[in-house]
Amino acid sequence: MFSSYDGLCTIGELAEHTGVSVKTVRFYSDRGLLPEASRSAGGHRRYAPEAVERLRMIRSLRGLDLPVPAVRRILDEQDAQDERGDGAGEGGALEDAVAARLRSLGSELAALRWREAALRLVQESPPAARPDRLRLVGAVAAPPSTASLARFWRAWLPPRMPARSVTAFLEAAVPDLPDAPRPDQVLAFARLHAYVTRPCGGGGGGGGSCQPRAHGVAGARASAVLYAGLAEAYDLAGGELRRDAEPCPGEALDGFVDAYASTYGTPDTAAFRRVLAGRLAADPRIDRYWDLTAEVISAPGGRLEPTPGSAHDWLLASLGAQLEAMDGVDVREGPGSVAPSPGTGVPDGARAVSPR
Repeated sequence: MFSSYDGLCTIGELAEHTGVSVKTVRFYSDRGLLPEASRSAGGHRRYAPEAVERLRMIRSLRGLDLPVPAVRRILDEQDAQDERGDGAGEGGALEDAVAARLRSLGSELAALRWREAALRLVQESPPAARPDRLRLVGAVAAPPSTASLARFWRAWLPPRMPARSVTAFLEAAVPDLPDAPRPDQVLAFARLHAYVTRPCGGGGGGGGSCQPRAHGVAGARASAVLYAGLAEAYDLAGGELRRDAEPCPGEALDGFVDAYASTYGTPDTAAFRRVLAGRLAADPRIDRYWDLTAEVISAPGGRLEPTPGSAHDWLLASLGAQLEAMDGVDVREGPGSVAPSPGTGVPDGARAVSPR
């Protein structure tokens, strides 16, 4: 292949055979990816014929944007296989490098999609709205992280709540973000991020503590039981919402009430349901979080996807409809519309445990 008497080539000849610059050959040599066969009497690098294929392999790997350390691991594995004589080995280093690069590329593409949607949002906004929207979207990384939402709920949940229960709750309360968002979804998430990063998340509570009173009443483990029961009820109610069902008694409502009754060790009676309805109607609310979450996760022009918040509203309306049918009690008039009955076993502030 080479004209020299010993079959070796200079760095310039290797560069010419592979179509790269001498500087590139020197770069890979200095990093140990392209070993020299020897040095000339004048100290010039000389390479064996197999260096041509090795350099082409390096160029191919680098052409896929694999980092130099990953290329080194791939070549080392290939060298080890050649020494053992099993050149058709599994190639785990290559698979790992490609998988890592695909993950990285996916993140880069997601960031570009979010930036594009943010730019379109600004472009399409009325001039008067642009400063505020620029401030909102500028506070969110691309691609965005839901860490701020998780922190909001971790601070809201009872202290020392079992880790498994916290994880299950966060999976339901923190939305999955779209890979290719629309401008309106970018705006909704930016507003959601701003909402949860204000003191107490900007949530209901009248400016007082954003920690629900019932967390101190029920205790961490009892609250975990309540949240598990509510999650099942919200899932059932979500199915009813997707088919546009009117609020009504049924399995979802029974599970909803049972979650509270089981947590507080009281039987599920008509009296308990009256007191529970009153407590729930009087509780502070964080509707803004769930409204924005629905905007983030819903398809354009269609029905808003159910959230734990909208499911809770449907269940509370179902409870009110049931009580009205039983004895004419209207629990939807607001706080105080249902007087607590003594001995029902519902702790003060029980409603605050629910994620609404």
